[in-house]
Amino acid sequence: MRQIPVDTSAATVMVAKTPQPKVRDRRTGEIATDAETGAKLMTVDVMFAANDEVEILSVTVPETGISGDLTMGTPAALTGLVARPWENEFNGQKRHGIAFRAVAVTSLATTGTGSKAA
Repeated sequence: MRQIPVDTSAATVMVAKTPQPKVRDRRTGEIATDAETGAKLMTVDVMFAANDEVEILSVTVPETGISGDLTMGTPAALTGLVARPWENEFNGQKRHGIAFRAVAVTSLATTGTGSKAA
């Protein structure tokens, strides 16, 4: 599947909704896992502001890639963000969109609070 790297260097990113387990099957409640690593997948909704536009993106990330306190309004960094176009047909209706996936979502709220080495 085609993946498009997303440049986040000029963007402001803030957590819009705390991380939630990504549900694979809503009927059974099965949680999605990464096909390669088996890691539990999470979704984090973020406010992504760039080029005078703001969007809420739902980003899928492995549970191991979530670090820091990601509460609403927390500034965050998205590592390895890619966009994946998708299309499917369900009950005769075609749907399409863009799915976002990141290697990690890291809180920037604690940046600069650590002591520097002498």
